[in-house]
Amino acid sequence: MQNFNYHTHTYRCGHADLDMTDEEYVLEYIKMGFKKIAFTDHCPQSIDKRKDVRMEYSEKEEYKKSIKSLKEKYSDKIEIEFGYEVEYLPGEEEFINELKNESEKIILGQHFIYDSNKKLKILGHEKYTDEDLKIYANYIEKALELNIPNIIVHPDFFMLSRDDFGQVETEITKKICESAEKYNVPLELNLRNIYKVKYKNKITPRKGNFTWDKIAYPCKGFWNIAKDYNIKVVYGMDVHNRGQILLWNELIESAKEIIGEDTINRLNFVEDV
Repeated sequence: MQNFNYHTHTYRCGHADLDMTDEEYVLEYIKMGFKKIAFTDHCPQSIDKRKDVRMEYSEKEEYKKSIKSLKEKYSDKIEIEFGYEVEYLPGEEEFINELKNESEKIILGQHFIYDSNKKLKILGHEKYTDEDLKIYANYIEKALELNIPNIIVHPDFFMLSRDDFGQVETEITKKICESAEKYNVPLELNLRNIYKVKYKNKITPRKGNFTWDKIAYPCKGFWNIAKDYNIKVVYGMDVHNRGQILLWNELIESAKEIIGEDTINRLNFVEDV
């Protein structure tokens, strides 16, 4: 069973539990037997101006100091790395490289693109055209070409802005998988949306019967294609909430229900990144 997770956020991003300290996350990881983790909170930047989606520039140094302190305090119990979740945008390469140079882990979570009219289009807020999807896949490929990320997280996130998984979605999936294979960078099978749907950001599952047929990601179609590529895969908790880490095993079982155990068994899950 995977005993690491490199996708952990903090209260600084504004949409994680605001009363959850960095240390509390570490203690939950230790309780669950994790051996290695990374804090990779949403990086500060000036292009995405939405409220409560990322830390402020003014919080950056305190964030680094906090994680460094925890790294030292718990060094005999768990290995802790420091980093950021970033998005690739043309023109932001220098800033992203600055973040990379001060980090041990950089994860690429592509949440938006510039469309053909140079408009910032945010996934999950607007429908993506076929052309938008191609730009999304091209951005991921460019980030890999520039050696930016250690992991591509929630690569099937684009399904938040699509209604069905058809021919175009298949082509985009293949493009992402081909890029990951070419540059030997792992894809993350993200567990957060399962947690949001089933547990509604709490520790106990919601009441009543429900099915997974409407969940956008993890996307069965995406991973059914990914299994046929020579790519590395990791699970990612995408931690934002108290108690979420404690549900690690349950969320993996739910992922198997959604994607299919046969597909899961054919994915190349790696022991570390």
